[in-house]
Amino acid sequence: MATDHKGNNSVKGNSQMAALRQVLRYIRRYWLLVGFSLILAAVTVALTLYIPILTGDAVDLLIDKGLVDFSGIYSMMIKIGIAMAVTAAAQWVMNTCNNHITYHVVKDIREDAFHRLEQLPLKYLDAHAYGDIVSRVIADVDTFADGLLMGFTQLFTGVLTILGTLLFMLITNIPIALVVVCITPVSFLVARFIATRTYKMFKQQSETRGEQTSLIEEMIGNQKVVKTFSREEAVRSQFAEINGRLEKCSLKAIFFSSITNPATRFVNSLVYASVGIFGAFVAISGGISVGRLSCFLSYANQYTKPFNEISGVVTELQNALACASRIFRLIDEEPQTPDSPEARMLTDAKGNVSLENVYFSYVPERKLIENFNLEVKPGQRVAIVGPTGCGKTTLINLLMRFYDVDSGRIAVDGTEIREITRGSLRTSYGMVLQETWLRAGTIRDNIRMGKPDASEEEVVQAAKAAHAHSFIKRLPEGYDTLITEDGGSLSQGQKQLLCIARVMLCLPPMLILDEATSSIDTRTELRIQNAFAKMMEGRTSFIVAHRLSTIQEADIILVMKDGNIIEQGSHETLLAKNGFYATLYHSQFAG
Repeated sequence: MATDHKGNNSVKGNSQMAALRQVLRYIRRYWLLVGFSLILAAVTVALTLYIPILTGDAVDLLIDKGLVDFSGIYSMMIKIGIAMAVTAAAQWVMNTCNNHITYHVVKDIREDAFHRLEQLPLKYLDAHAYGDIVSRVIADVDTFADGLLMGFTQLFTGVLTILGTLLFMLITNIPIALVVVCITPVSFLVARFIATRTYKMFKQQSETRGEQTSLIEEMIGNQKVVKTFSREEAVRSQFAEINGRLEKCSLKAIFFSSITNPATRFVNSLVYASVGIFGAFVAISGGISVGRLSCFLSYANQYTKPFNEISGVVTELQNALACASRIFRLIDEEPQTPDSPEARMLTDAKGNVSLENVYFSYVPERKLIENFNLEVKPGQRVAIVGPTGCGKTTLINLLMRFYDVDSGRIAVDGTEIREITRGSLRTSYGMVLQETWLRAGTIRDNIRMGKPDASEEEVVQAAKAAHAHSFIKRLPEGYDTLITEDGGSLSQGQKQLLCIARVMLCLPPMLILDEATSSIDTRTELRIQNAFAKMMEGRTSFIVAHRLSTIQEADIILVMKDGNIIEQGSHETLLAKNGFYATLYHSQFAG
């Protein structure tokens, strides 16, 4: 058990140090501002420590009743006023610098995180809850920013105050300064005790908060499903369980961070009392003047105060580093394999697609597509049918290079797709999926997504071709109607029509239609099928369908099962074989 505990501490320490090193790499970009902030912190501390000397000298000018050097006191007051004004100005400029550093670092981290999200392969997004990713980029970075700002503002001045005060005390009176130094380790022990217990708790709090965000996002996006299956109570129970865990780890984290203040205040009082008692005996023996003793007491108070602040900063930094390690894990994720430097742009694709000895599986231990071979000539319409989970959508993912094959090759116009830039490959395909994807903006913006420079006439013609123009004109603002990313009040069929119009506008050389008319009524579907038929003329098309009535005119029908093509041919040929396709067809049209 002891070995495991030691190993856990080692992993935790490595995680902290790795996160801290990455934070420092981001801060290093603003080293001039950091240096300027340190200079201002030194000025602030020096003037703050100079004021007690002036105050002590002023006290010593109060010699006795009727023996007061008012001109000297007046001069001291002017000096104190100037020192305080310069200190306030330096603190204001220092805080401005710290704000600038912090929020530029946060901006850089968020940009890197979002940039990495754009680079990550789909398998990462498929394996992680969206809410957890959102929580890392938004909530964790905000928490990190708070801790970093406090660290800059208080850590610099705190450390310098401790060192400067100690130096001044040693110059003023070495014996009393040694009393302070002897009690100092208590502060370090308190700070270490708190720090070693807070990181793990704040890390657990951050992870649980991400889990909670993920659940909330999932429930908001799928409320209709939750209500349809009467899962409200189950979801509430799941939320209550996560919320309970968040409460427990938050309470533990807050408890240990809350003992920081009283613990360090106790040390402060101990130092102050020790200096007061010991200093009083030294003053009685004539070893120090009353003014210098008052100066020393002020130093003792200033010396211990930063320990209180630094302990609080350490607690916040523990939380900040816990959050930073989560966002850095995202930034450090392995991006998708970049395009080869020799990769060429695919222009004017003819649509000759071939798959040779293709093997692929999402999970190594579970085989999916094995020894897959296919040759598609330009302009052919290829229908892909088969039971759920046979690999139809996976084949589309491979054609678009959302996933790379484990072995074998896929080629377009004779060029292996890994030797083609992803952008040009995907631009050569037009996709309409069963799942619609819209973005927040106008109807026009959503149709123009694949062709931003399209004219108004082109947009309207595409909408008419997709039979979307009539319902768009009935909307309050027509093509200028604003919709949210989930389509707002649009029906599923209307959203799918917008996605079809998007492809109609681009008219790429190759098409992928994955249950493209699944949410459209039968009458509109017949019209769309006619529009698709015109659009597919001369274009290589891959059509994934469950309704076999929609693919009878295909040139080739691929019948897939367990990742393999078990039958292929025209509709009539496959029916004549009386095999698996014939069984599927007759099951749909029995009677």
